Amino acid sequence: MNPMQQQAVFATEGPLLILAGAGSGKTTVLVNRISYILQSGLCKPWNILAITFTNKAAGELKERICNTVPEGGADIWAATFHSTCARILRRYGSRLGYSSHFTVYATDDQKKLVKDICKQLNIDEKQLPAKAILSEISKAKDKMITPEEMLKNADYDFRKVSIAKVYEVYQTRLKTADAMDFDDLLCKAVELFETNPDVLEIYQRQFKYIMVDEYQDTNRVQYRFVSMLAALHGNICVVGDDDQSIYKFRGATIENILSFENTFKGARVIRLEQNYRSTQTILDAANGVISNNTVRKGKTLWTQNPKGEKIIVHTCDSERDEASFVAQTILDGVSDGRKYSDFAVLYRTNAQSNAIEQALSRSGVPHRIIGGHRFYDREEIRDMVAYLQVINNPHDDVRLSRIINVPKRSIGARTVEIAAEIASGIGESIYSVISEADSYPQLSRAASKLKAFTALIDGLIEAEDSGDYSLAELYNLVLEHTDYTAYLKAEKENADVRIENIEELSSNIIKFEEDYGEEATLSGFLEEISLLSDIDNYDAESDTAVMMTLHSAKGLEFPVVFITGMEDGLFPSIASMMNPEEINEERRLAYVGITRAKELLYLTKTKTRMLFGSTTYNRESRFVSEIPDELVERTGEERRSAFSSGYTGAKSSGGERIAVGSKPHGTGFSPKFGGYQKPAVKTGTTYTVGDEVLHKVFGKGMVVHTEKMGSDTLLEIAFDKAGTKKLMANFCKMEKLS
Repeated sequence: MNPMQQQAVFATEGPLLILAGAGSGKTTVLVNRISYILQSGLCKPWNILAITFTNKAAGELKERICNTVPEGGADIWAATFHSTCARILRRYGSRLGYSSHFTVYATDDQKKLVKDICKQLNIDEKQLPAKAILSEISKAKDKMITPEEMLKNADYDFRKVSIAKVYEVYQTRLKTADAMDFDDLLCKAVELFETNPDVLEIYQRQFKYIMVDEYQDTNRVQYRFVSMLAALHGNICVVGDDDQSIYKFRGATIENILSFENTFKGARVIRLEQNYRSTQTILDAANGVISNNTVRKGKTLWTQNPKGEKIIVHTCDSERDEASFVAQTILDGVSDGRKYSDFAVLYRTNAQSNAIEQALSRSGVPHRIIGGHRFYDREEIRDMVAYLQVINNPHDDVRLSRIINVPKRSIGARTVEIAAEIASGIGESIYSVISEADSYPQLSRAASKLKAFTALIDGLIEAEDSGDYSLAELYNLVLEHTDYTAYLKAEKENADVRIENIEELSSNIIKFEEDYGEEATLSGFLEEISLLSDIDNYDAESDTAVMMTLHSAKGLEFPVVFITGMEDGLFPSIASMMNPEEINEERRLAYVGITRAKELLYLTKTKTRMLFGSTTYNRESRFVSEIPDELVERTGEERRSAFSSGYTGAKSSGGERIAVGSKPHGTGFSPKFGGYQKPAVKTGTTYTVGDEVLHKVFGKGMVVHTEKMGSDTLLEIAFDKAGTKKLMANFCKMEKLS
């Protein structure tokens, strides 16, 4: 370790702020600091709490600790904020009126509940969408504002009053369902500590050393949680980088890290500025951009790595041209010996992914989108998880409503609506009402069907409680007794794929049991999958190019990175351009994106862009202009108009702005592997089944199927080494051998 890292490891007592620049080895510092504390005998493993922001980071941290300290390393509390709070609430939540089996509602569950409440309160969802209401509720919880306080502060603002009323009913309905949302996990943990000093004291005494990673991303309630825990011993170490604070929209408060020394008196600050990831050119570019932010702690990244190649700023005609450039650059890179997984394509908004994904697919580049359709968001998976949720907590009204008539049991939506109205009126769950359906005249016609459903659930609950079945066996019981597989075959398109998905869920359950052994419980499995994020599912071993938003890329690194859409109005976003604070956050996002690159960085922009149904003509992003000119090599077609910024190249003798290093249209300039070539145009080559071909990347192959698609042809080609690929004839560069 370098001298500054060593200082951070040995500074064990009192408050400590480690300002860890991108790629500065902060995880190494955390692992060695924890190992040093344990090996020095300063405490037992369970006296250490290490909080991260993703399950993936927590798992990696714990694994590395166990490798370093085999004895007792597994007893360290290494988890996310949400997982840590959930663990505490599972044990002491009864103090607040929750059972140990409480449910955690994900976004879709929250939306459904809010829509039901809006209907109940006669609130027009077109005027006040569920998403907007949930956003305001989340902001309130971040600030620990109760529904009563929100209503009091609403004055006579109809919108605010309406949201406050929904918030009040929302919390009541969650409590009745024995459920919490993600924000509640934090808020209720703090409430537990505030109202039960004896519980707070238990955990204050237990956690002698507290470490918080990504501290710049904490919100107010998270700050409150860790500061309460650290109040007794005062040994709180936070690791973060104010220059990477990019989650204000989620409630993150950069002030937490900026004011750390004022909040925790006597705090020590150690800066980690040596970068082990990127070339010096990439770091100089990042330093050049972030230096334009004034409210920051200040640090300068440096490295002993080579200087590296210049950053390519490439100008394209349109978003399709941009996408083709990205695809061709990846293919050229693979042809020169790189792997597909060396490449990451980053963008400011998800809407930009469409053209890029199409180009990668047409070019045969294997890829995956982080933040796309998650496994646990699929309809059939949500159905099966809902069954497991109801077995775990039958009072979960949202999940119950989802599966009460899936597969069809002739229980109509109106019947469920009536049961919900009765339940709301008497303060009970829907399950409690339908279990006694024959006691309510309004439900008499459907009573037998409702009671048959509850009998099914009761039987599965009994099986789970008996301890005679593993989780995988319980899951198979659900499939068997609901006849769900037959339902998919009879009612759904792509039934085979859906059945494969529910079988894959079985595999996930088995793996969970293997990982946790005797501690594997149904509630534990459900909690784990509810707290998963997209980035937790990222598989670095899979040889595919990766597409994701800049926000999703934080914490990752790649040899080659494309940041697309480098245009004012897109990045920085148009909504931020008139607000200095928002621009600062966008600039931090640019800094994060730049520092994901290890070896090569491409910044792409277009002359015109079709987005959200409109064509725009944007200036070059100010963040490109903030990179020192000597670090940049410009390629492609620079715009020759007043829309160009001051950093779009040299001027001709006539004053006209031209591209530095540009070539005449259509020459296929290639500055290094993956350099720009004009997008493929129709070659006029026709292919038939049996043709032997030679592809630049995939090698030799044979055409096994052709299908006419508009003015193009879809080719299915069996390559000798790369397997079968589907390529569009007009986009694939192949030599026809026979």
